[in-house]
Amino acid sequence: MPWEKNFDIDATLTRAMQTFWAHGYEATSMQDLVAATGVNRASIYATYGDKRALFLTALRKSDGETRRRMLAELAETKTPAEAIAAVFDKFISQTSVPQGNWGCFLVNTALELAAHDGEIAELVNAAHDEIEAFFLAMIRKGQQSGAFAADRDAEALAHQALASLLGMLVMIRSRPREEFLTAVRDGFLNSLT
Repeated sequence: MPWEKNFDIDATLTRAMQTFWAHGYEATSMQDLVAATGVNRASIYATYGDKRALFLTALRKSDGETRRRMLAELAETKTPAEAIAAVFDKFISQTSVPQGNWGCFLVNTALELAAHDGEIAELVNAAHDEIEAFFLAMIRKGQQSGAFAADRDAEALAHQALASLLGMLVMIRSRPREEFLTAVRDGFLNSLT
């Protein structure tokens, strides 16, 4: 008779992701994951594999479900300027939540692991490419509608948007001051007009 899991796999993965996000991969022990998920070590290994496999599964879940859904929704429901601002605002709003300066799970992973882990670097780079493509689409849409200056290089602006966002996300970890972060957002938005 096959072994039955007595826990919610998705909820467990979410709690593991939050633990990795808050503390980083290296600083998170298997005991931390057991404590955070309420699932014993043997069950975690049997379900997800080792710590690295669990981390990759959590990263893919977070990135795929959250980021892609958010960008698609913003592209459909907001003006280009509102959509771009909303990406920045998603993270700026974290700073008003107690212990909310976790930054971005993907960016934290890039800083901690991408330089020496090819698989993670590939995942991070693909996500950054998709974010930049979103910015490019919004900038072009804004230029076509007259909301943004049409004589500016849309691709260069999309690079700048990504760099501004990533820089802001790094700063959230150590300097989560809302006025500083909104200045980054506003500086980029002002460069579009």
